[in-house]
Amino acid sequence: MSIITADRAVFREALPEGGRLIGLDVGTKTIGLALCDAGWSIASPAHTVSRGKFSKDKIALGAFIGQQQVKGVVIGLPLNLDGSESPRSQASRAFARNIADLGLPILLWDERWSTQAVTRTLLEVDASRARRDELVDKLAASYILQGAIDGLMAGF
Repeated sequence: MSIITADRAVFREALPEGGRLIGLDVGTKTIGLALCDAGWSIASPAHTVSRGKFSKDKIALGAFIGQQQVKGVVIGLPLNLDGSESPRSQASRAFARNIADLGLPILLWDERWSTQAVTRTLLEVDASRARRDELVDKLAASYILQGAIDGLMAGF
């Protein structure tokens, strides 16, 4: 059974050898995916999955995880500005519980500013609305994953 935690020390202990991580920005219509290297240096956007029936989404996610030799999962946890849980936080926690049987440790990472930061960057580079819609979820996943790996590596 895998662990689900918001404590980076607990997550790090579950992966003493490091290994490739996947970051997920779980939305109601899509899931943004990002990957990092085994040394936890840099996160890169992978792709966006349109959500459908959960069982099919889970199979596709499991196949991608296996193909990419992922050792751990980072899921964005959308908290309210004051740090309290929101209905979206609960949905992200439920998603984590539903993929726990994939057997990987799962870190829930505060993602309060991810979508806004990515959208602001896309606006600064004058990306069209269609291009922003195409990129925002996987870039948000990358932003979440980069924050997590930076946090995991802090002090080590």
